[in-house]
Amino acid sequence: MRAFPAAFGLTSGQTEQIIRLAGMAPSLHNSQPWRFRILPQLIELHADPKRHLPIADPEDRELRLACGAALFNLRLALEQAGIRPVVTLLPHLAAATTLAEVRGGGQAHQRPVDLRCYEAITERHSHRHPFRNIPVSTEDRHLLMRAAHEEQAWLHVVQPGEHGTLEGLVHRAHRAQMADPRFRTEMAAWIGRADDTTEGVPVSAAGPKPEPKDQWVHRDFTAGQTERAPGTEFETHPLLVVLCTRHNSREADLQAGQALQRLWLTATAQGLVASMISEVVEVPETREELQRLLGGNVTPRALLRIGHGAPSVASPRRDIGDMLVNGAAEAFET
Repeated sequence: MRAFPAAFGLTSGQTEQIIRLAGMAPSLHNSQPWRFRILPQLIELHADPKRHLPIADPEDRELRLACGAALFNLRLALEQAGIRPVVTLLPHLAAATTLAEVRGGGQAHQRPVDLRCYEAITERHSHRHPFRNIPVSTEDRHLLMRAAHEEQAWLHVVQPGEHGTLEGLVHRAHRAQMADPRFRTEMAAWIGRADDTTEGVPVSAAGPKPEPKDQWVHRDFTAGQTERAPGTEFETHPLLVVLCTRHNSREADLQAGQALQRLWLTATAQGLVASMISEVVEVPETREELQRLLGGNVTPRALLRIGHGAPSVASPRRDIGDMLVNGAAEAFET
């Protein structure tokens, strides 16, 4: 068996663990659209075109968001291994799929706040179940806002007076997507899978089947394979936050992904759970209306519901060997 490649003077085992942790990032339908090319003094992050979702994400906005989240995990894992990561986004003269290059910049001394995020990587996952009726504390809200700001993003905490308008946008976006047979076909390919899958959303991680009365949770990841247990109710007033960037570009997509992951790992470290309400930013019309709701000067990247929840099942992860780009030729052919 071929040895796992090594980078930055680390062992093969250390490098393998770094890539494994990088791959534990969130992504649309758990598509995991990233690959990594490992060289002695460089790790490249690549988009995986085979995992492009052309109907839900025709411009690859969410693909780059997911890859940015994987990049943040990679940064944390390298720091934990003693390597200070120096990141170049969208490097010139690289392969078309290259989203970032990471080089070593000397010895790292991981801050306590980053160590807590690192330790939360294996615990973080999408929580598609109802939340407990416990409000998120003011202190935790401030921590989440600081986490987003540290990665050059801005977090808008949705206020009670904005709930009605936002709920209308979410419902409209969901109806628009579900009215499109192409979207339904694409989504069906990734959900309701058996528990031994390595990608997509298995039934065990799908959460309850949504019902028309639900305000914020609408996507049925069970693929109709399970019925909702009597008495199961989703919360009506979760903490809702919109992650935003000041600019709208491919680089800003990657920056937003890093901010999303720092935000989510910070929440996890505080004992909170979260899931994304993706449809409102996937449908151009509702995304534009959400932007106007936020004042028109920022680009909404993700809407999340955050709260306290009981333990739930994480979605599976790809085999680590499948996440590697092997050699320069493959990098430019991918």
